[in-house]
Amino acid sequence: MEYETPQFFRVIQYAASADRDVVDMVSGSPDWNPPDSLREGLHEYADADPGDFQYPPSVGLRELREELATRRGVDPQQIIVTNGTGEANHLAMAGGLDAMPGEEIILTDPVYPYYAGRANHLGAETTFVPVTEDGHADPDAITEAASEDTAVIVVNSPNNPMGVTYSADTIERLVRVAENNDALLVSDEVYDHFDYAGRFESALAVDSDHRIVTNAFSKSMAITGWRVGYAVFPDPDGPNGNLLDEARTRHMLTNVTGSRPPQAAVLHALRHTDPDYYEGVRDLLRERIAAFTDALDAVDAEYTEPEGAFYVMARFPGFSGTFESVERLIDEAGVAGMPGEAFGEARADWIRFSLTTDRVETAADRLVEFFG
Repeated sequence: MEYETPQFFRVIQYAASADRDVVDMVSGSPDWNPPDSLREGLHEYADADPGDFQYPPSVGLRELREELATRRGVDPQQIIVTNGTGEANHLAMAGGLDAMPGEEIILTDPVYPYYAGRANHLGAETTFVPVTEDGHADPDAITEAASEDTAVIVVNSPNNPMGVTYSADTIERLVRVAENNDALLVSDEVYDHFDYAGRFESALAVDSDHRIVTNAFSKSMAITGWRVGYAVFPDPDGPNGNLLDEARTRHMLTNVTGSRPPQAAVLHALRHTDPDYYEGVRDLLRERIAAFTDALDAVDAEYTEPEGAFYVMARFPGFSGTFESVERLIDEAGVAGMPGEAFGEARADWIRFSLTTDRVETAADRLVEFFG
């Protein structure tokens, strides 16, 4: 799978130019409000002293890293605050390719396209391993695919685009695959607050020097535009401690540092946001999942049971998952989704829909009318 041009923009631009009203189910940008405490933190920061308007530490505000370390059960020095999960994944994947003896990156299929694009950009050999029939990563297949040529294995749970959550057993087995092949597991956990199946387990629960965990507040706090993420690296005093030093250097030379105001506001929100906020968002999404999957059932569509994140992949009888089909769905039904072929070959006949819109029921009605 070659991914050099962001295909999301192709669909978004086509939908924007349509001659009719279109429900956008392409973007993964939340439509709900961030926590009130986040706004409070930003307002407080506006009145800070001049010194607080200057460079923060390159690796992130000390207080934020300490707060994250306490929550994740790691040492603060293992954490780098990044420009969203995108940079966190880049630091992890690039570092793994540099530090590990292999030259291959293993990805699941279907895959979030930016992982594939990053692998292409880094010049890595790329192997795609199809997911199981129910949309989960297949540890047996990944074990078979991995070898001494493997440098990095990238997984994402809860998952985009499949909308599933991997089990603790799967995550542990994948860490062991990385260990057994002197490779690095990169576990992107940006959707960790959106687990409806109750099976999410962080790779941090597995004690290993062969895994890096990445995350951000883009989704959990509905602030995709703020770009506050982080990566948790192995112990710097352990066997793969050089990964942290190299990532710090790469991060500093690329960014110098991250933006200070959003880090300060996120810190305030972490300390003052009630858990009810996150549960309220999950309840909202559960309602949207129910409305959308009812419509899929009504038209005999096949779909992956939503267990996490906020995406649904579906296959409609006699309707392919190509860009041309998606454009037809925009023109004739007024619903925009992402074609399965943009995510790889394993679900090329499917279409991915994002539930980050308050018009899910409108989209559901339109799909029933179109396919009914």
